[in-house]
Amino acid sequence: MARYTGPVWKKSRRLGFSTLENGKELQRRPFAPGQHGQKRTRKLSNYGLQLHEKQKVRFTYGLTEKQFKRIFKDATKLQGKAGENFLYLLESRLDSIAYRAGFATTRRQARQLVNHGHITVDGKKVDIPSYRLKPGQVISLREKSRGLQIIKDSLEATASRKEFVTFDENKLEITYVRLPERSEIMTDIAENLIVEFYSR
Repeated sequence: MARYTGPVWKKSRRLGFSTLENGKELQRRPFAPGQHGQKRTRKLSNYGLQLHEKQKVRFTYGLTEKQFKRIFKDATKLQGKAGENFLYLLESRLDSIAYRAGFATTRRQARQLVNHGHITVDGKKVDIPSYRLKPGQVISLREKSRGLQIIKDSLEATASRKEFVTFDENKLEITYVRLPERSEIMTDIAENLIVEFYSR
C-alpha cells in the first residue's frame, strides 16, 4: 500500500485525532468528514478499536503499512514492552528528530528536507528519512541549507522542544540525548491495542 498523500485534515477528522499533533484540524469541525459526519455514530468492535489506534499512529508518522509493520517486528525483538519500544523506534527516525528539532513544521516537511539532502548526521549527509538514530548522534543542517526561508520560519515558530533532544542555536544542530520516556510521546495513544492488533 502506497503512502497516504491526501488531505491530512480530512484523515484527522475521520480518526478523531490530530495527526499533526497541534489540534488545529479538529478545532472548527471536530466530527467526521462528509454529509453525515455529524450524525454518524458507530460502536467499534475490538478489532475496529485496534485498527483505529494503529491508524492514528501510522498516519501521524506518515508511514506505509509495510514500513509500520517492519518497525513493529523490530520492536518485539528488543527487551522491555513491545508497545513502548515501538513508539521509541518511531521517534528515533531521522525525519521525526528533524521535526522535533524544529527544522520543519510537519513530519511531511521534515521528510522532504531529509530527502533533498538538507540534513546531516554526525557531519555526513543522510537523505534517508527512515534512518534510525542512536542516542548521542548530532543532527544538523548542511551549510548551504541554513539560509532557506522555510527552515528559518519553522525555527522561529518552534516554541519548545522535547527533553530527549538538546538544541544549539548557534550551530543550528540538535543532539539526540537519550531515548524518549513514554510520558513524552503520544500520551493519548493506547499502544497495547496496536500490540494486540499485530498479535492476532
